[in-house]
Amino acid sequence: MNITETALKNHEELFPNHQSVVGLTDPELIEVFDNFAFDDVLAYGNMDIRTRLMMILGSTIGCQALTEYKVMLGGALNVGVTPVEAKEILYQSVPYVGIAKALDFIHATNEVLKGRGIELPLEGQSTTTRETRFEKGLEAQKAIFGERIDQMYKDSPENQLHIQKFLSANCFGDYYTRKGLDLKTRELLTFCILISLGGCEPQVKGHVQGNINMGNDKQVLLSVVTQLLPYIGYPRSLNAIRCINEVTTNE
Repeated sequence: MNITETALKNHEELFPNHQSVVGLTDPELIEVFDNFAFDDVLAYGNMDIRTRLMMILGSTIGCQALTEYKVMLGGALNVGVTPVEAKEILYQSVPYVGIAKALDFIHATNEVLKGRGIELPLEGQSTTTRETRFEKGLEAQKAIFGERIDQMYKDSPENQLHIQKFLSANCFGDYYTRKGLDLKTRELLTFCILISLGGCEPQVKGHVQGNINMGNDKQVLLSVVTQLLPYIGYPRSLNAIRCINEVTTNE
């Protein structure tokens, strides 16, 4: 296989001494993919390797790529992503993909961590109680989206208001308020999960603005999409870029 030195170096950093089974059966495909994902794509932007791997983990959960998730989880742990961070990435995905889609990834994560001698459960990261989750969740929502949240409550029909309350207490109160990852990283992860799910363009646009508000500017978002492109494909990547451009029309 004619794999570039840069691609080989970047691949080796994640997976030392790894022998690709697919490389033996499908060498032409691996040559094309490795040169693209580990050379061409990495030449764009300046995202550090830990952040890139965390976003790829969130993305693989979003697009239900369990086999690739396990591979990339190993690579992420190899370059310094902590077990707590890995678990928090997984937990962050639950309100977006649903527990039915997250459950296999929970079991896979536990297998990988146990295989590395890491004792489970990990130290708890929750910061809220049943009594405080709504208040703290609403606070996190407003930190990301500002007064738009008040308008969402005002505009909600009475028979749908409970969904707004669930978003505040559950999606944000139960998950965004956890330790292990900061709010800025969680919001970027949410963007990655949503664009990888597909069909979530209205929510993607909302979280593009949320990321802008949190300091993840247009260049950061374009860099993330570029890093995810080899894993989610062109249609979902182009949809994500369209959402970014529509929200950031003046940038």
